[in-house]
Amino acid sequence: MSPQPDSPHSVRRVVLPSGKTIEIVYFSEAEEPPGVQPSPQRTHDLNVCPECVSGLVYPTMWEEAGDAHWTLQLRCPNCEWTDEGAFDTETVERLDQELDEGAQALVRDLRALTHANMEEELERFVRALDEDQILPMDF
Repeated sequence: MSPQPDSPHSVRRVVLPSGKTIEIVYFSEAEEPPGVQPSPQRTHDLNVCPECVSGLVYPTMWEEAGDAHWTLQLRCPNCEWTDEGAFDTETVERLDQELDEGAQALVRDLRALTHANMEEELERFVRALDEDQILPMDF
């Protein structure tokens, strides 16, 4: 079913979690599709668990729910709390920023740990060379 040429529409560019970008065209004047009810109880810090106050909450599913809201399923790995709700785009973008910062911290820690492990292995190898503990048959 194609919309009439004079019908109002809006275009929204969405970057998916995979990094792909898609454009969504809305052909109605309604702000939100019927049935989308924003979650009033949580409007900020979606990464913080309301049960155990852990800052490790992450989405297990998210999908767009209209022009200005997203439906998210959230999970806390600390206490296994879960929740689902519709949240405004600004709140979801803050969660996405927190997730990006967390991923960057993990990558930094992984690099530091890898570097420390490689230094330790290199030191053991050099020590073994100095003490003539490496034989031709080791290769």
